[in-house]
Amino acid sequence: MTQTVRIHRTENSDTAIALPAYETEGSAGMDIRANFPADMRAEGIILPAGARALIPTGMKFEIPIGYEVQIRPRSGLAHKHGVTLVNAPGTIDSDYRGEVGMILINHGNEPFSVTHGERVAQMVFAQVARCDITEVTSLTTTARGAGGFGSTGKT
Repeated sequence: MTQTVRIHRTENSDTAIALPAYETEGSAGMDIRANFPADMRAEGIILPAGARALIPTGMKFEIPIGYEVQIRPRSGLAHKHGVTLVNAPGTIDSDYRGEVGMILINHGNEPFSVTHGERVAQMVFAQVARCDITEVTSLTTTARGAGGFGSTGKT
């Protein structure tokens, strides 16, 4: 089932920058582009090795209740340059109405230039389930039990 997500450009947004879009027929995520304010468009941002920065999108979303938008890294940037998202995936809740930003981090060895209009992340729409929490005095048992990190594979 297709949902409609309303997008509003911010006051400083460059309307020449494309809205998020699926790049191929089989894409799960829509690519999102950096959309800098007018005074930053020519230079963009240089991310030194180890640095992070909030990259603006120039957009606000109206996400249907019962859905979230997950902001995820682009695999090509991660593989070629070591650039990814600090909080991957980042979640945009259905009741958030502020500008969407992407926190990029450069894990590479060289500075990375983020240019105006560059595809820097992707967004995936996901249905979310809400649950009720009930406090109990014990839980059911399973074969795994309390086995945590690494308990089902190599130690």
